[in-house]
Amino acid sequence: MASKGPSIHRVTLFKVPDPANQKKLVKPYILHCHAGQAKEDPRSKGYTVVAYTVFASLDDMKYYDTDCAAHAKLKKVAVEIVEEFPLVVYREVEGGLPN
Repeated sequence: MASKGPSIHRVTLFKVPDPANQKKLVKPYILHCHAGQAKEDPRSKGYTVVAYTVFASLDDMKYYDTDCAAHAKLKKVAVEIVEEFPLVVYREVEGGLPN
């Protein structure tokens, strides 16, 4: 379902009066997340889907990998459809999000 026009950036707003319940809906350890299909290229070495995630800290990334319930659900789906374990590479970027 590709589009030839501009991309659509969607923002969803929720009215949740109780601050305790607000925290249940957000994942403050994930600063940015984007995923999509890789362009076909011999240098891709067979990798077809790319996920780009920015975390506030290394500890937050480790939490996501081991304790995040939403990520655990994603891994259960992924294990059924991927050929092998994904390649994961990460680095520290001074000042937060890279330019």
